[in-house]
Amino acid sequence: MEHALSPATLSELRRPRPYPAVSVLTPTHRREPENAQDRVRLRNVVAEAKKQLESDPAVTRERRADVADQLDRALAEVDLAHSEDGLVIYAAPGEHQVWSLGRAVPERVVLSDTFLTRNLVSARASERPFWVMSVSADRVTLWNGGADRVTEARAGGFPLVRREQNFDAERMERTGGLPSTFRDEDTRRFLRDADTALGALVRERPRTVYVTGEPAALSLLDEFGGAARDAVHLPHGGLSHGTPDAVWQAVRPLHEAQARRDTAAVARELDSARGHKTFAAGVDELWQSAREGRVRLLAVEENHRVTVRDGGDHLVPAASGDPDAREDIVDEIVEQCLETGAEVRFVPDGTLGDADGMAGVLRY
Repeated sequence: MEHALSPATLSELRRPRPYPAVSVLTPTHRREPENAQDRVRLRNVVAEAKKQLESDPAVTRERRADVADQLDRALAEVDLAHSEDGLVIYAAPGEHQVWSLGRAVPERVVLSDTFLTRNLVSARASERPFWVMSVSADRVTLWNGGADRVTEARAGGFPLVRREQNFDAERMERTGGLPSTFRDEDTRRFLRDADTALGALVRERPRTVYVTGEPAALSLLDEFGGAARDAVHLPHGGLSHGTPDAVWQAVRPLHEAQARRDTAAVARELDSARGHKTFAAGVDELWQSAREGRVRLLAVEENHRVTVRDGGDHLVPAASGDPDAREDIVDEIVEQCLETGAEVRFVPDGTLGDADGMAGVLRY
């Protein structure tokens, strides 16, 4: 199952497909006993997708069989033992993908000529993704971080590995141990290459970066003056050969502290916007402002969900399952804001007070 959504991946998901491009969404659960229902619910929603394929006169028999087979293949790839809060299956002629999301999604099936991506975009924004680069003299590992985990990322040339006979214990003892290792010219060159690779990656996929390693390695990266110097440094050796859980436990306090600082900064910006009359709040006002491209900063409480329907000039509250109900309007607003260059920040529930779960700073 997929977890990491890059701009290039999102662009590929959004390109038009031969009809029908099927999007299947269903909520999932991380823990017992709630997750006991997930397998049955998933099979039911996939069955509903096949039923819609059968009843759609615009779908030829050949394409119906192809997409139904892709749905079956996707279903076989789902690993509910590692469920998060939502699951998205995409299937089109000749292809399928399965995405696990750390944000709940409404249960739905959509047939179109593009995949439904707004829930992926919103989930990615809510995770506050980050990079961790763990360095040692013989290996540099890149980790992709999310809301509550890290996974090894094989991107941008990472991991970088030196396969030389330079790292045995006997040599370390002869040369005086770790500090001298990082004065070695080959090691300096190796870590400079890692710094260059990190810089290229961050330019393409910007996010917060943490760098872990022995103090001597971090000092050397500071000396280079590249991307690693501007990252958050954590003096912690051994993580380039470590487990994802070990890396997560090491960076978690830093990441949570940064989240608190970010939340405080968002609150200050919203307070300032009230004084400058560029403040907006609530689904209806923000939906209109987002469509006009006026939102500069959008703040959303982490578990804010609301169902509405289009009442003409305004969105009005609706019950889940009502005809024409839009159950993921919050995700729609998030995606629309990101499309127009706004900054989107998810904050803890209750942070926004009387703003009804969403608030924004307008450009004008």
